[in-house]
Amino acid sequence: MPYPVTYGGVFDLFYKLETLYKQGIQIHLHCFVYNKMQEQNELAKYCATVNYYKRNKSFSALLNNLPFIVFTRKNKTLLNNLLQDEYPILMEGIHCSYLVTDNQFAKRKKFIRLHNIESTYYAELAKAEKNLFKKWYYKRESRLLKKYEPFIKNKVDSFICVSQKDEETLLELGFTNTNYVPVFLPNWQINYSTESEVYCLYHGDLSVVTNQQTVLWLYENIFKKINTQFIIAGKNPTQKIKSISNNSPNIKVIANPSEVEMQKLIANAHINIIYAESITGIKLKLLNALFNGKHCVTNALTIAKTNLDALCKIADTAEEMRNMIETLLTQPFTNEERKLRKEILQEIFNNEKSAQKLSSIIWR
Repeated sequence: MPYPVTYGGVFDLFYKLETLYKQGIQIHLHCFVYNKMQEQNELAKYCATVNYYKRNKSFSALLNNLPFIVFTRKNKTLLNNLLQDEYPILMEGIHCSYLVTDNQFAKRKKFIRLHNIESTYYAELAKAEKNLFKKWYYKRESRLLKKYEPFIKNKVDSFICVSQKDEETLLELGFTNTNYVPVFLPNWQINYSTESEVYCLYHGDLSVVTNQQTVLWLYENIFKKINTQFIIAGKNPTQKIKSISNNSPNIKVIANPSEVEMQKLIANAHINIIYAESITGIKLKLLNALFNGKHCVTNALTIAKTNLDALCKIADTAEEMRNMIETLLTQPFTNEERKLRKEILQEIFNNEKSAQKLSSIIWR
């Protein structure tokens, strides 16, 4: 469900709805709810209709040969509702693509918005995971997705990627029906806080195993070895991450900050550190730091094929990153750097232009 917008994965979904609505496009939204999710009146502002469905996450779904993220979104009521009209269907993520396996939809115009190359993403999760059951699940999911992705490649009109590197990967795998449409974002305007504090910030969803691995690597190789303040902030940090601040007085861990608090942390930090080993998708925390923060230190893999190299300080090894941070701690963030960010970011991430491109793909 694309609301509330409490994590990076739903940014593109929600702000796409908002922008398409403003351009006069009528949207019939079908979304899954699970756990403690509730129906959201906010979605009705932008959609002609909103339908909710329960996701079946029973253990028996692991006995199927389809990926768990796909099979658990198989829903007869959803399929029947979609058959009541002839409108084009935009599926958010390969997760929602079960219908392409159903011959009843063979002649429908169908599009998949890819937020990641999921087979690669799950392989990365498996590599980082220590829990044996979760590791088995991630490996299984990656293996099934590697079979499923080529199986459906000719069953949709287009795969619409959020990053150029994902589109390039699909082309290398023989997908000919691909398009790139930049991720949809909030109305960020390159407004910088006049306040500045001498601290470095790493933020992210700390319940995700790959982010946990990144935090521990940064702690051992960067944070412990530089005499300045570091803040780690994000959702549901593990006890191991929480304990970092007990051993190092220059490191503070902030668990589950509010959206307002998080944006203030990003804006006031002298340096935002965005480091990842993922090679798919686009990092929303990188874009958030570039739009709303000051200095941004990252590694080359994180910004590959993004056209954002000129806006970041790139460091690939621990030594390079330590040297870069120590240098930037004494350097102000300049008006020239602000102007360059505005020029590049607002050209690439323009919701109105992206909505027009998306519309042209669907209705060309």
